[in-house]
Amino acid sequence: MRGSRLVCIVALVGLSGCDVGNEFQDLQAYMDEVRARPKGAIEPLPTFQPYEAFAYSAAAMRSPFQPPVKIDLAIQQGGSKDIRPDEGRVKQYLEGFNIEVFEMVGTLSNGAGMQALVRGAGGVHRVKVGDYLGRNHGRIVRINEAAVDVVEIVPDGEGGWLERPRSLTLKERS
Repeated sequence: MRGSRLVCIVALVGLSGCDVGNEFQDLQAYMDEVRARPKGAIEPLPTFQPYEAFAYSAAAMRSPFQPPVKIDLAIQQGGSKDIRPDEGRVKQYLEGFNIEVFEMVGTLSNGAGMQALVRGAGGVHRVKVGDYLGRNHGRIVRINEAAVDVVEIVPDGEGGWLERPRSLTLKERS
């Protein structure tokens, strides 16, 4: 019994060792055929137009995504030399952003008075009457449960300044 197993093992080993040289012959023939093919040409890179810098000159104009402020030219008052923004005061953080990015989301009230919560500029901020908001020297003049009233001081285009009232109304939760 032991001898027959040994004969089978030797026969299997002998058979598995047969034709070792012919095992990869088809693969070698394919590789020779691929190497014999003519070499392809690589397309040249496309030519790119040089970059031309563009100076955006409409930064001071009204945003096209905001509704225009309707001003009746017959009633429009000229600016006043008496109205001027206080350029000497220290700017508050919320003056670095356009007033359009803010929305009123709530109010807080205590013995010192009412404060509003406005969302914008990366978070929710607590503001009170007298604080400044927006890039046009907007000063908060009144806060109630439904709105924050702001008076902005804007140039009239003729060397004077105008006071422009704005309101941030309470944004309803959806």
